[in-house]
Amino acid sequence: MKNQKKINTRRQFLINTTLATLGFGLLPKLGEAKSEQTQADCDKTTLDYYGEGPFYTSNPPEIANAKLAKDTEAGTKIIISGRVKNLDCTEFIPNTVIDVWHANDAGSYDNSGYNLRGKTKSNAQGFYTFESIKPGKYLNGAKYRPSHIHFKITPPGYPTITTQLYFEGDTDIPGDAAASVKTGTYDASHRIIKLTKNTEGNYEGTWDIVLDGKGITGINDLHINKGMIYKATPNPFKKKVCISYGVFEESNIELLVFDSAGKTVATLKKEKLGKEKYEADWKPQKGLPNGMYFIALKINDLQVHYTKVVKQG
Repeated sequence: MKNQKKINTRRQFLINTTLATLGFGLLPKLGEAKSEQTQADCDKTTLDYYGEGPFYTSNPPEIANAKLAKDTEAGTKIIISGRVKNLDCTEFIPNTVIDVWHANDAGSYDNSGYNLRGKTKSNAQGFYTFESIKPGKYLNGAKYRPSHIHFKITPPGYPTITTQLYFEGDTDIPGDAAASVKTGTYDASHRIIKLTKNTEGNYEGTWDIVLDGKGITGINDLHINKGMIYKATPNPFKKKVCISYGVFEESNIELLVFDSAGKTVATLKKEKLGKEKYEADWKPQKGLPNGMYFIALKINDLQVHYTKVVKQG
């Protein structure tokens, strides 16, 4: 399951490390370092101008197998994932209740049942994910509302945030009373996310939730001066994925793989390593289901970086 290889490209490693350091020096503060998994500048998740809207149904069921939409649901398949963080993004927040609902492909809500309605929780690592379909649009007066997903987000012991998520390139955003707000309490700027097509032809989007709450220290990107994951290829993968990572000072490190529920499914490395660039192969054990997994790098018990991979059959 593990195949650890030291990469003897010292010069390349030092160049990479120098570039990372220079990049940090150009930023106002270390906490603003950005990766593909995070929102820029640790932006607080804002309320939506329309709130929960008129179509909320209380007591939704738990989302089973990370699928909000049935496999037979018509529409464009999407996967939304991210991490729940505290207000300064120094901690991730497990066990946050994430209540989700949206319209179907035709722009209609199920107001008599719970289709395209459900709730999940951020896992032990603060991650959440669900699969669904891209919501259709519907008329709101004389204009169509842009495609959107509703969220009610409740971290343990803290108030609920009610908001909506939108998608880049939607031509109805500029004319929408809620999605077009760019400042203040209802600023939607950082709730408009990019959708990227994966190799299966489905779309994926990442949205990190930043709100008031008490979490666990060890968020990625704030500590990548200690080490980082450069890439994981191929992704998606079938039999094996190769992880390239760097350690920037001699440290006790762990390279771990978590499933979407936050359970550790593999430990690829656990030992003291020197300042260098390394690779590790993950070959999932037989019977491990397809789906989304998170590879995390811990240095001296502090989780400093992670990346998302998808296992396919």
